[in-house]
Amino acid sequence: MSRGSVPVKRVVGVVAGVAMLGAVLGIGPDGARAAPGREIVWGACNQNGTSPLGTALSSGPQPIPRRDPPPGTVECAQVRVPLDHSEPLGQQISLALTRVKGSAGRDGNHLGVLLVNPGGPGASGRSLARYVAATLPKDVAARFDVIGFDPRGVGASEPALSCVDPTRFYAAPRPDNIPRVKSDEDVLIARARNYAQSCGNRYAWFLPYLTTENTARDMDSIRAALGEDKISYLGYSYGTYLGAVYATLFPQRVRRLVLDSVVDPAGVWYDANIAQDFSFDRRHREFLSWVARNESVYRLGHSQAAVSFAWYAMRARLHAQPAGGVVGSSELDDIYTAGGYSSRLWPKLAQAFSDYVLRADTAGLVTLFHSESEVDAKEENSYAVYLGVQCRDAVWPRSWERWRTDTAKANEKAPFMAWPNAVYNLPCAFWPERGGTPVKVGTSQVPPILLIQSVHDAATPYEGALSMRRLFPTARLLTEGGGDHGVSLAGNPCVDRHLAAYLRDTSLPPERRARRGTDATCPAQPEPRPVSRMAARSPVVSVR
Repeated sequence: MSRGSVPVKRVVGVVAGVAMLGAVLGIGPDGARAAPGREIVWGACNQNGTSPLGTALSSGPQPIPRRDPPPGTVECAQVRVPLDHSEPLGQQISLALTRVKGSAGRDGNHLGVLLVNPGGPGASGRSLARYVAATLPKDVAARFDVIGFDPRGVGASEPALSCVDPTRFYAAPRPDNIPRVKSDEDVLIARARNYAQSCGNRYAWFLPYLTTENTARDMDSIRAALGEDKISYLGYSYGTYLGAVYATLFPQRVRRLVLDSVVDPAGVWYDANIAQDFSFDRRHREFLSWVARNESVYRLGHSQAAVSFAWYAMRARLHAQPAGGVVGSSELDDIYTAGGYSSRLWPKLAQAFSDYVLRADTAGLVTLFHSESEVDAKEENSYAVYLGVQCRDAVWPRSWERWRTDTAKANEKAPFMAWPNAVYNLPCAFWPERGGTPVKVGTSQVPPILLIQSVHDAATPYEGALSMRRLFPTARLLTEGGGDHGVSLAGNPCVDRHLAAYLRDTSLPPERRARRGTDATCPAQPEPRPVSRMAARSPVVSVR
């Protein structure tokens, strides 16, 4: 890729040594100071990372025994890495780390570091480290130091991006995601342009270096600072793309690699978002069908068509009269997009839907707004980094005419997500740093890889896992029959047995069955059960 007029060289292997020089260590968010050289000095954690996926995975009834990490095993630190990895001794930025130490002795039984990432881009991984260490089988967790980190720009890393005041920019109700006339389009375009310009005004020095490739190089700086020759990695969602880029750049540094809910590297990033329009629409229709199958509880219709009519009628009414003065049509889009990530939310989403349609009761929608779509400082930080990475990683159309044409075409078949998704990503049309050339992902030089994917995943469609499997000849693909995003360590014992076996000794599903297709399958988890109206009032988890 290019950075202005200066090319960034991708030097595989050599950079590992360069990054080692650049891993100058500093002071962590907990006050722990790192000594000069390669060794990180860990200290007590005074603040927790936020991981939406980690929250999602731990929500609802858990068939997996949960446990707290033993006292003294959770530690925090901060590592300094180069802003520009082509200048390892130049300006430094800092990354926040959380480690859960494995109890196995540091002999042949210990397997080193398991780095974890929940996706985004823009999500903190520090709380995910706690979740993974607490949810893996004890004998597996004991053999790894599980480490989560806040990627560059995120959370407790420095700098942490913030481009607008979220209380003002996201004051509810926002303009409707779906423009009806040109003046509506003008409002959406102005908001996107203003957000992009604000980010550029605040972080012109940082945005050129906010890429997946640099984040992957940051991971290798972490590896070097830890004194590890190799690392293992578990990544979800966007974290699968990050892991694939790391494995491409540093195949000799990989011990284990698990990619769960797999991004299609061929679609980075504009095309991937178009593909999401259709997969989220399909998943939303599956939710509506589930509501219809439970008509005796929700009374919204016996067919998907009937429930769909009720949902879009609700959206139209909220456009004219927002629920509780805050849940307009765009807030409704955000709330129900969460159901595309996790079917565990379906009972609460359905109950709020039913209460509004049958009783004009807005309390459920307002509660869901506050838990699912209200944007606070942490969410705005995550969004800023999301845009920073995706807009810079690859080329985006700069013409509104192209965006409007493509979105209108997708909207004909996928009305649930097409316009909301376009509006969410529209700042990339005005981003101050032009998109570059993504890393060409794939190598045969990496050890065996485990890919995990649900067949009906909305956020990362199944075709992406097939694409990733083709790019890594050593990969095996394990599929689950369901549609939730984030499959492993979420309550499916079949999936988790495969994961544990692979982490123990790289046991994989059988040899690749065909050039295209899965190598092993696990049954889907049971559908969620409808809940009573009173039960639906309980707090709802946040899912991104």
